[in-house]
Amino acid sequence: MDIGRKLKALRNLNGLTQEELATRTDLTKGFISQIERNLTSPSIATLMDILEALGTDIKRFFSESEETKVVYRKDEVISSENEKLGYTIDWLISNAQKNSMEPILMTIESGGKSNIEKPHEGEEFGYVLSGSIYVCLGDKKYKVNKGESFYFKSHKEHYLENSLKRKAIVLWVSCPPSF
Repeated sequence: MDIGRKLKALRNLNGLTQEELATRTDLTKGFISQIERNLTSPSIATLMDILEALGTDIKRFFSESEETKVVYRKDEVISSENEKLGYTIDWLISNAQKNSMEPILMTIESGGKSNIEKPHEGEEFGYVLSGSIYVCLGDKKYKVNKGESFYFKSHKEHYLENSLKRKAIVLWVSCPPSF
């Protein structure tokens, strides 16, 4: 991790000059400049003072990834087929289980259905890209056609079912991740 570069970026994000940060931390402008150019390293106590002046703490400063992945390519998609139930899942985001939500692309063959999900905390959203499906939520079924979406709290047993004659493709997002 480039501590100096990250401190400079955080200082700029807070709209502070080196002189303003130096004043807030009882340091000199020259020392702040040296830290930002990685010519010197601050002590832990000094780093904690700087981070406090920048509105963060040492844990958040070091736990944040330097670059958050934004674009996920087709060749990164992981697929899994369940022939018994008649569906295929494409995980669109690698390692989505560490995120707040998990989007998948589910293809459900005619007569197929997804796994039955037990009740859990969270929410589910889906958009039918082609075909039609039934959202089975507790003891109720809701038909969802191409171009329509569904949304529900995940506190009841739920699954998707395709009892129609052609396959269906659904963009399904679970929050928190559960697939």
